Amino acid sequence: MIDPTLDGWKARTLPGFFGTVGPIWTRKEADGWAYAFLADERHVNPAGIVHGGMLCTLLDHGLSAIAWEANERKPLVTVALDVQFLASARPGDFVVARGEIVRQASSLVFLRGTLTIGNETIAVATAILKVMRSG
Repeated sequence: MIDPTLDGWKARTLPGFFGTVGPIWTRKEADGWAYAFLADERHVNPAGIVHGGMLCTLLDHGLSAIAWEANERKPLVTVALDVQFLASARPGDFVVARGEIVRQASSLVFLRGTLTIGNETIAVATAILKVMRSG
């Protein structure tokens, strides 16, 4: 069994949806934050591999958190998330999301991200998030 704490990861229990599929793991890295989950039987589809929806959930969360930090922690909503799956994940895999901001407009943030298991990229994504106005 993998122990992410040995590599500096911290488990975060979040309310709502991530309370059911989590915990989510976080780690500060040289280029920013990384987000992960440890796949188990809750995350699989009938074929026994991690459901694409769970992989998209991790990407959406990770990219949203990156945009949130870059925008003074203002609320954001996902406008678009485009994911290409390159390989599958299975129970026992530690799936990691990383991303970067490609462009920041006045109220839109454009990002790209990856999902990896070890050194293997299993998905790539682009996202557009909208910064919500206060009030």
